[in-house]
Amino acid sequence: YSLHRTCKGRRLRGSLPGRHDRASAPACEWCSKKNGPQALGRSRGGLTTKIHAAVEGLGNLASFVLTGGNVHDSTQAQSLLDDVGALSIGQVKSVTADKAYDSAAIVAAVEALGAEPVIPSLSNRKDPRPVDWAQYKNRNIVERFFARLKQFRRIATRYDKLALRFASFLHLAAAYIWLA
Repeated sequence: YSLHRTCKGRRLRGSLPGRHDRASAPACEWCSKKNGPQALGRSRGGLTTKIHAAVEGLGNLASFVLTGGNVHDSTQAQSLLDDVGALSIGQVKSVTADKAYDSAAIVAAVEALGAEPVIPSLSNRKDPRPVDWAQYKNRNIVERFFARLKQFRRIATRYDKLALRFASFLHLAAAYIWLA
């Protein structure tokens, strides 16, 4: 037998140089991922999940996307805008977001939706866009939604292994918030 075909060889292969490039990642090629990605991101604090949400004017959930905690907010903006545009045709008057969503592509997508972008410009932008600061103050509706959502322990600390189960409880919690 060669060394890589025995159980002892499997342990030794993991200890070869270059096998542990990323800390605490499994160094075994023979393990396969059964269910695909489960919206888990690796960080110094452990495994994290980020909820990207679109909230309507009354503070109710319109759409959400789950990703790993290491994914930037602006990468999911287009899918959220597509969902909101499909749900409410012609009813979206403005889209309020923080500075993380300041990009030409996102502003163009908001304008294509027929809405006014209320997104402050980044500090390093050469030509800052004007922002209606009185309307921007309504962004706290989104923050209050997340504060109410985090009252559910199962959402604040993700106990579910599968993203589908976590998303199902997120739907249930959003419905409870909507009815309360």
